[in-house]
Amino acid sequence: MTVSYAVAPETSRFNGARHCLAENARLRADKTALVMAGAGDDVRTLTFGEVDRAVRSIGAGLRSLGLEPGARVMIRMGNEADYVLVYFAALAAGFVALPSSPQLTEPEAAFLMENSGASVVVAGAGHSVDPAGLGGRILLRSDDIAAMKAGSALPDYAETGADDPATLVYTSGTTSRPKGVLHAHRAIRGRRPMHAHWLGLSEHDVMLHAGTMNWTYTLGVGITDPWACGATAVLYDGPRDPAIWPALIARHGATLFAAVPSLYRQILKYADLGAVDLGTLRHGVTAGEALAPELLAAWTQATGKPLYEALGMSECSTYVSSGPTIPVRPGSPGKPQPGRRVAILPTEGPAEQLPPGEIGLLAIHRSEPGLMLGYWNRPEEEASVLRGDWFVGGDLASLDADGYLTFHGRNDDLMNAFGYRVSPNEIEGVLIEHPDVAEVGVAEMPVRADLSVITAFVVAKPDADLDSEDIRAWCLDRLAAYKCPREVRFLEALPRTANGKVQRKRLASAGGLVRRDRVGP
Repeated sequence: MTVSYAVAPETSRFNGARHCLAENARLRADKTALVMAGAGDDVRTLTFGEVDRAVRSIGAGLRSLGLEPGARVMIRMGNEADYVLVYFAALAAGFVALPSSPQLTEPEAAFLMENSGASVVVAGAGHSVDPAGLGGRILLRSDDIAAMKAGSALPDYAETGADDPATLVYTSGTTSRPKGVLHAHRAIRGRRPMHAHWLGLSEHDVMLHAGTMNWTYTLGVGITDPWACGATAVLYDGPRDPAIWPALIARHGATLFAAVPSLYRQILKYADLGAVDLGTLRHGVTAGEALAPELLAAWTQATGKPLYEALGMSECSTYVSSGPTIPVRPGSPGKPQPGRRVAILPTEGPAEQLPPGEIGLLAIHRSEPGLMLGYWNRPEEEASVLRGDWFVGGDLASLDADGYLTFHGRNDDLMNAFGYRVSPNEIEGVLIEHPDVAEVGVAEMPVRADLSVITAFVVAKPDADLDSEDIRAWCLDRLAAYKCPREVRFLEALPRTANGKVQRKRLASAGGLVRRDRVGP
């Protein structure tokens, strides 16, 4: 089955930063573009005029470094306004922004620098970068960015093509190392179907996003989409407390709130919703994890506000959703948004579209403007996801006769850690280096109906004194915290095929259990 709509023609010249900022600076220069809310009364704001000026000034500073067009600018910063400004400045100057997580360990960050060929690394406060490990790359710190903002500005945004590279985002793949997803400037314009059909977004909105800036969900839905429509973005950089979000909605008059389902669940559990006025909130949106029907019902009953779900990926953002024009159907993330061409293909064989109700690979037509340019220096992995005119990302799904999608899991072993894709190969590659680990397999294990956690299945070496905290500490030194196992099972042996390959799908039910430990929060 396929669901398709006409796609508006695209023009050849397009700059994503100009699209989000130039017209806003002309029409509504004094309107608040960004609110950074901290603890208590700590609130910092930037208008569209101020953002436009800062972005063009940082862009001019980057250009003064003598970088070639398309040079990679890696951002290693926390949840601070400069993260956003540097990101858009790279696009404004014709460079490629490489957002990275502040949770990355030094070896993980070093891999991204080397693999991407980054020319510049921008490090925020609290991010130590060893100059000896830069390999000749230019290191900019917060003081350097402040100086750039005070300097002269670019007279205009770079005249980039719609298909010119704009962002490079790293995500887990089927190998032991993350892969770079390269997006063009046109990907920002390709987000337009989301505005009407998932977010219901206009210039009158105030979008509060609960994520951190390095995440594409935050950079996209929390900042890029509001600015593309002339709306205000609100982000929070204070202590992480689930109970704070209803108060932030009320304090800043948020009309839209974006988060992952697990945070909505925590809000219901820990926040006093009756103590705040949510009158400005029109609806919430959620992505990154499947939304359980019981959580949807509980949120709606407690707040009286709709909650709209979306399904997406790093390669194409969100393209299936419910929303103001697509009625919610519990258990389904919704329908393909108007403007998207989506189909279900067989897992093997020719790329022939399956009829309603049949399970297959979820596919997006390669004409989709929001689709990635490709995987950076991964031609084999790129070829594996292209089938004729379609891109297939590994999700198993079905479409019913009404066009609603049902998600049936992954066709590969990739895991979901609170909205981040994580490869078991990467974690296994780290754990097998532990001196007391003989064998290891990693997979998701369900802990309740709507939640699975990354679990390490470990066979210890004979006479080794190994426990879950040893595993946790080893991983935390080498992996971002969200990649680290939340549970550890010690086994006598791993289930394997006749050829010796670990059967990850059988790990959770493997016999010979020595013990099971919960680790981390």
